[in-house]
Formats: sequence, structure tokens, C-alpha cells
Amino acid sequence: MKHGPDRPSAVRDASMAPVAFRPQPIRQWASHDRPRERLLTHGAAALSDAELLAVLLGNGSVGCDAVATSRALLSSAGSLGKLLADPGHVAPVAGVGPVKRARLMATLELARRALGEGLVDLPRLESPRDSAQYLRAKLCHLPYEVFACLFLDTRHRVLAYEQLFRGTIDGASVYPREVVRACLRHHASAVILAHNHPSGVAEPSRADRDITRTLVDALGLMEIRVLDHMIIGQGEPVSMAERGLL
Repeated sequence: MKHGPDRPSAVRDASMAPVAFRPQPIRQWASHDRPRERLLTHGAAALSDAELLAVLLGNGSVGCDAVATSRALLSSAGSLGKLLADPGHVAPVAGVGPVKRARLMATLELARRALGEGLVDLPRLESPRDSAQYLRAKLCHLPYEVFACLFLDTRHRVLAYEQLFRGTIDGASVYPREVVRACLRHHASAVILAHNHPSGVAEPSRADRDITRTLVDALGLMEIRVLDHMIIGQGEPVSMAERGLL
């Protein structure tokens, strides 16, 4: 029987093949290095953005631990703020499917609702800073412009928050009669107007000043006070009341 040329055995081939490097799973890390254990021992402030995301995601993918997956997710989004603004539309990252994106979206919404509860629990709004943090969390990362209102009672306690108009990246059309109608629906005695600038620049435009003046006049006819108009961009919100523009 004729034999072909000698060939190396399969065993020898496998032994000579390069071994791919695989990161050590987090469960095999020293306990003081694991994000979850560090979180429980030292608190959330001790963790980096990627480590906090890793705790939330729970696990990574084959050959990529949860921390490395979180770093890739942050890199894909460009920043933590952009990631949390719309986790469902961040570019695909290995190991982050619909379930993990849903976790991120739910976490963000829970944080927003918690801020809202804190705002409602205030005895009353005493200054623009009382509402600025809540409005910033609601509006600052949106890629399109939104006009919203905080409706207040006679003691300046929060009755409700509502987004009334949504536009493109260039702006949102605001209809005064709809703002008046919303105030009456919530039985508001006062209102704080707010909108975001997707460009990130929070300086009031001429259009911002004009619509504010129009709304002050329209709501004044119904004896509803406009306490402020907050403009949300990157950094601290701008209060038109503090600028003397109401």
C-alpha cells in the first residue's frame, strides 16, 4: 500500500500552535481589586466610571472582562454623559446586547426619578440652584432641543414637570397657548421654563429672550408668574432670572 509523505501528528501541531492570551476573569482577581467588593467596602466614589459600569453590566464577553467591556463602551460613546443620554443607540460593543443596554437605560431613568422626588420634597424652591440640577439631568445630554416646564403652586412647591415641545438639533417651536393650557391643567400659580441647547453653549439667544418675554406676558394675563427660564448646555445651567432677562 502506497503511503503519502509523512505529516506531523495533530498532537504535535496543537502543542506548537501559539496560545492566545485570555484575560483573567474578574472572579479570579484578588478580592480587593474586584469592582463589586471595592464598591461595598469603600463606596461608589472609590470606583472609576468603567468600574461602576462593570458592576452594572455584571459580566463581559469571552476574552474580555466586564471592566474592559465597560471601557470599550465608554470609548464607543465618547463620554459617560453621551453613553447615559441614549444607551440604546451607542455603537455596538462585544458583550453588550439588548439586556445590558436596557439595564443602562433603566438605571438612568431611576436616577432621574430620584432627582425628581428630591425636588418635589423640597419645602419650596428658594433659588435657581434648587431646580438647576434636576433640569440639567433631564435635558443636558439630549441630541435635540426640548422645551419643558416645572409647574409650581403658590408656595413655589413643585406640582409637576412636563416636556411640552421637542425639536431638531436647531431648535423647538414653542406655542404660548399650549404653555398656558398646561399651566391651567396643572393648576400652577408659577412656572419655571427650561430648554436645552444641544450645541452645548447655554448663552441665551435673541429667540430665547423673545419667547420668554412673550410667555411672561401671556401667562401674566392668567396671573401665573414666570419665575425663571433655565437654559441647559454643557456645564452649569444659565438662569435668565439671574441675568435680569425676565
